Amino acid sequence: MSTDFDPVRYSVITEKNPREIVMLRGNGCKWRRCKFCDYHLDFSKDAAANFAINRSALEQVRGIYGKLEIINSGSLMDLDEQTLTLIRDICLQKDIRELHFECHWMHRKELPAYRAFFTDAGITVKIKIGVETFDADYRERILDKGIDETDPAIIAKGFDEVCLLFGLTGQTVDSMRNDIETGLANFERVCVNLMVENSTQVKPDASVLADFMEQIYPFYRDDPRVDILLNNTDFGVGKDKTS
Repeated sequence: MSTDFDPVRYSVITEKNPREIVMLRGNGCKWRRCKFCDYHLDFSKDAAANFAINRSALEQVRGIYGKLEIINSGSLMDLDEQTLTLIRDICLQKDIRELHFECHWMHRKELPAYRAFFTDAGITVKIKIGVETFDADYRERILDKGIDETDPAIIAKGFDEVCLLFGLTGQTVDSMRNDIETGLANFERVCVNLMVENSTQVKPDASVLADFMEQIYPFYRDDPRVDILLNNTDFGVGKDKTS
């Protein structure tokens, strides 16, 4: 089953690395064990229904910056073949030469073929991995991310960008700063997400969030390589249209 809300699926990011962004729907994250995430609920096993939703979102793409980001509550491998073909066709039609996707660590060996599907058409592909933190013990014991590697440099092989998650009990100013610096040293871009209340048992820690806003945010707010989402809808997609 899929989520019962009506999310916004197209938006334009005008700050830091300007690009269009679409939130598509796939057949479901194959990991689905991250303890903090209920984003994976936005899925359906009905490929035709997914394609109808995805086509509606993709038809809004204008190519205004020549860059397009695709998110879909999982990995690009969860998108149906028709959707992937439509993404490539729209990029060629709209002169979009840079595509951004998300991918879980478990699919890393599949990435070359998916990259080639687009790069063979002259489209550069950037892949973002959700690591959340480079503290491997915390990441796997508390968050259950499913990344069986501790070396950030090895994790970064095959990926271009990284997502981090802050605002969790046990995180400190030093750990958050180290995560950002490690991300910048090993990836082209870093996207920081702050934990927000959702349906999982993992809750945001107000004191950690306050520490981030006071001691971390001012130093990275204007860094062109660091996106910071104070709310998970700050990119303009995912919001309930009725709210």
